[in-house]
Amino acid sequence: MRFEPGRLIMHRNVRRGRIGWVRPARVVADDERGLLLWLARDTPVANEVTEAGLGMRAMPFAEWISSSYRLAHGRWNGPPLLKFLPTGAAHSVWWFRDAQGRFANWYVNLEEPAARWDDGPVAGVDVVDQDLDVVVHPDRSWRWKDEEEFAERLAFPDDYWVPDSTAVRAEGERVIALAEAGLFPFDGTWCDFAPPAGWAVPEELPPGWDRPPVR
Repeated sequence: MRFEPGRLIMHRNVRRGRIGWVRPARVVADDERGLLLWLARDTPVANEVTEAGLGMRAMPFAEWISSSYRLAHGRWNGPPLLKFLPTGAAHSVWWFRDAQGRFANWYVNLEEPAARWDDGPVAGVDVVDQDLDVVVHPDRSWRWKDEEEFAERLAFPDDYWVPDSTAVRAEGERVIALAEAGLFPFDGTWCDFAPPAGWAVPEELPPGWDRPPVR
């Protein structure tokens, strides 16, 4: 299954069969290397919160897993993001930008390989975000991110969606080696990407965005 450039698809994070977040993104390219997506500022999104409206990071994990949930609608208020999902890989790489729109750093999001779906009017990819991440700076120095959250959640194996922490960290180390060597995608590729002028930001999430996860 390949997606046509310019198509708006749903990039979704799934947690134990529930939708954790949804971010509509435009397909920049989809080929043997992987899927490249563009997430524009002010894009309509949805995020899982408790009935009180609190996100997962706003409370201890023990409290989160005993909560009831809903999906809250909002807008992407972070910087525009370019996201690359390498074919079959257990990570994605994001290009962050500063307030002036200039490349700032890479962000390695460790996740289960994406599962694709296409319902015709709406399509997307579902991933399972494994929480541990790596920030890679323009000089290829790097640091782990969210190690404390990762360790906290691993203490709840019956409720957490990461079954093998060793595999997650090993994937991170593999990607770190690419970054240190300045190899693709850390070789400057797409650092100056600009989306086509005709790519409008959707007004709202399209019907079907909340279809059951394919995982």
